Amino acid sequence: MPDLDQYRVLFLTGSQHLYGPETLAQVADQSQAIARELAAGVPVRIDWQPVLTDADAIRRAMLAANGDDAVIGVIAWMHTFSPAKMWIGGLTALQKPLLHLHTQANVALPWSEIDFDFMNLNQAAHGDREFGYLESRMGVPRTTVVGHVTDPGVRGKVETWQRAAAGRAAARTLKLARFGDNLRFVAVTEGDKTEAEIRFGMQVNTWGVNELADRVAEVGDAEIDALVAEYDERYDVVPELRAGGERRASLRDGAAIELGLRSFLEEGGFDAFTTNFEDLGALRQLPGLGVQRLMADGYGFGAEGDWKTAALVRIANVMGAGLPGGASLMEDYTYDLTPGQEVILGAHMLEVSPSLTTARPSLEIHPLGIGGKEDPVRLVFDADPGPAVVVAMSDLRDRFRLVANAVEVVAPPEPLPKLPVGRAVWRPQPDFATSATCWLTAGAAHHTVMSTAVGVEAFTEFARMTETELLVIDEATTVGGFEREVRWNAAYHRLARGL
Repeated sequence: MPDLDQYRVLFLTGSQHLYGPETLAQVADQSQAIARELAAGVPVRIDWQPVLTDADAIRRAMLAANGDDAVIGVIAWMHTFSPAKMWIGGLTALQKPLLHLHTQANVALPWSEIDFDFMNLNQAAHGDREFGYLESRMGVPRTTVVGHVTDPGVRGKVETWQRAAAGRAAARTLKLARFGDNLRFVAVTEGDKTEAEIRFGMQVNTWGVNELADRVAEVGDAEIDALVAEYDERYDVVPELRAGGERRASLRDGAAIELGLRSFLEEGGFDAFTTNFEDLGALRQLPGLGVQRLMADGYGFGAEGDWKTAALVRIANVMGAGLPGGASLMEDYTYDLTPGQEVILGAHMLEVSPSLTTARPSLEIHPLGIGGKEDPVRLVFDADPGPAVVVAMSDLRDRFRLVANAVEVVAPPEPLPKLPVGRAVWRPQPDFATSATCWLTAGAAHHTVMSTAVGVEAFTEFARMTETELLVIDEATTVGGFEREVRWNAAYHRLARGL
């Protein structure tokens, strides 16, 4: 299960020697207090660093951040007036996400006590503007957060940035195993794996499905017994799969697939994977139950060889670590087009994560109709109502594009007794017609990650950190405005890449 305890963020404070040692001592005390106050309200550890007053110290601090895998980003605050040219070498060297915190030590001004010593000490109002000028001139990607660190809104923005930075760190170290290739003749699941490693850091490679089947065949009866007992305890198991049921052997096969998958992934250091129902080799059934449980444990997964969605599921799982809800492969399947009540029914053949529900899933077995294998076991449930986001990644050849739609998951209008899969029903913002029109205009994929733990804001920060195009469909979206943004983005991203 992902957690954020392994990560940390460096807190850097800028000043200069002009003000003398007494003022610098006050700067250090106040910046430590600000760092402590902020750290108390965010999930990733913040490590305060000694005040930076010269170019060489700044550059070395940035190089140290680059060289420490546990450091996922840097927060910078210009407490006094830190001449920005001192930061050129450091900002040039920095390869981790940057948050520019525009704050000050005090909330309210002590009006009757203000003298020029106070003004010299508390001048972030223009020290940060000097820093912002240089960031903009250098084209440094960053997030700017304005306000006092005691403000819950400020802490919330810093937390979102931290979670996105954790997602970026997870992408930089991601190893993804594809069992077989993409579904034949499908366009959107294809992509440039080399460019993905250049842009995001993820390693995407392929293993023959029979290498997985061999691992499944090695699983012992005692391991299967223990896992099946866990299934019996955690889920509402249908009678035919219970002990003594006529199809108990199929549940044991599903357990063997889960155990083989876990073994393969853990041994290889993989955090995401794909399967393909057209290429199942010696596997007895399409992996369903095991895939669902692995996603709930934080792994990324994409069906039909869709490695881009598998990576997004992993990134979303890391960004949402410790929060209610989860992340899952999702697919827009069909619509209810009743005027004024339009909803989307999303699901997949088997592989929707139970992290989307707080209810107790049912463990069932049913025919699949494709893949040519035995009937697979799977968890059946409805996703919990509430806010969510669906995000797709598309390869446009000259760049990757993320498209995010804010949605509201709702209870199904009627029961779904003949659809035995994990599923979600949602209303997209701002309305169905606008959402679908914009989604199609963007060329967004039919496979997505659905996150009920983090929203559009986290993916916005992730896109900024990785310099990836992001198109957002939310309550403010109009078709005309979206079409203009798509055209503007095409020009911008092609120019930004250079010749």
